[in-house]
Amino acid sequence: ERRMGIVVKRAVKRYSIAAVGFLVLAIGILLMPLPGPGVLIVLVGVLILATQFEWAERRVDQVKRAALRGAADSVKTWPRIFVSILGVVGLIAFGVLWCVHPPAPSWWPLEEKWWLYGGWGPGSTLIFSGVVAAGVLVYSYLNFRDIKTDEHTNDEAPANTA
Repeated sequence: ERRMGIVVKRAVKRYSIAAVGFLVLAIGILLMPLPGPGVLIVLVGVLILATQFEWAERRVDQVKRAALRGAADSVKTWPRIFVSILGVVGLIAFGVLWCVHPPAPSWWPLEEKWWLYGGWGPGSTLIFSGVVAAGVLVYSYLNFRDIKTDEHTNDEAPANTA
């Protein structure tokens, strides 16, 4: 009986980790078309799945390169940084608006109960997402802003010495 309990416990753990990994992966894939950390969330999902599946472990480096490339691209130019900052501020502002829950405007076509439905739950989630996006933006800026310059410098170095 004890051996059976251990087997069941391991199976539950394995399936739970797999479920969380696939959920995070699916969320990341859904977020990829939007500005933000979609590829980074895909990377987290693949990292979780890699603890249980060999096929996921083989994909980690490829997804990591894509995520780092995306992070570097997001801070490559000042217009991209500016648009990202606008997105962060917009997410947080919309989250605060959702939490405050002002009355529905006159142009709202549905019943007032459907205006910003959900209250603090969705509002706090939007605020949290904005804070995470701000953190990713700052991290990307500090760590990846000069990547293209460094690569360009490394490419030219052998040409200058020859």
